[in-house]
Amino acid sequence: MPGAYLDDEVDRTLEQGVRRLVSSQTGLPVRYFEQLYTFGDRGRAPGGRELAVAYLALARYQPVQGPGQPRWEDFYELFPWEDWRGGRPEVIDRVILPAIEAWLGRSAPDVLATRTERAELTFGLGHARWDPVRVLDRYELLYELQLAGEARAAASGASQGAGLPELGRPLVLDHRRIAAAALERLRGKLAYRPVVFEVLPESFTLSRLQQVVEAFAGQALHKQNFRRLVAAANLVEPTGLEDPRTGGRPAELYRFRREVLRERPAPGLGLRRLGGP
Repeated sequence: MPGAYLDDEVDRTLEQGVRRLVSSQTGLPVRYFEQLYTFGDRGRAPGGRELAVAYLALARYQPVQGPGQPRWEDFYELFPWEDWRGGRPEVIDRVILPAIEAWLGRSAPDVLATRTERAELTFGLGHARWDPVRVLDRYELLYELQLAGEARAAASGASQGAGLPELGRPLVLDHRRIAAAALERLRGKLAYRPVVFEVLPESFTLSRLQQVVEAFAGQALHKQNFRRLVAAANLVEPTGLEDPRTGGRPAELYRFRREVLRERPAPGLGLRRLGGP
């Protein structure tokens, strides 16, 4: 998460500042970016209130370089409970559900119903289904349960989380909360904007497209159902070329149909339509 202070002498707009700092700190060209949220809770940074204007930016994977020795990080190292590509994450049943049950068990009667509903909707418990877009809700509940290392650092010796393991890799200040908001925004945008193509090369196989969508969504998708959905959405078209590197029969290469942006106002692939956990 590259970050810097705005330079009034150089950055006429926030957007110019984003492009400058990403380029100077990572060497990455920013293909797509949008303002995510302004974070300004009291105590989010030492020394008084400090506002952070966060952006979601997408770039194709390539080597990075810069003065701070930047490196790529896996989102699911931060949020292991969000990665369902290999099935239900074991950390949910091993750590999270017992912590939620203990939290509900010590709840006063006047808040028990509200807390129960929050837990069910957030983690897909009871009759509720797992909603992949509720990333920030889940992180904030785990923060409240002190399963996030950042919460323990802010609690100044509070004992509520004593004996519980930390989940995922913590980040400084509220940066993991910012990352959770970014992943939530990204998953939500799959439904109405073809953001997945911002990180793909100009031509790609349908298998590669599915892998990237699965990585964004944190879900394993049924191959034939996914291809029917892509075909129905009319998002891609064949290039007439093949990829010989597939190890067997060459796979057909496709490209994004940019015409779809003019054909309908919200072209995308909705997670809830894709199925999943």
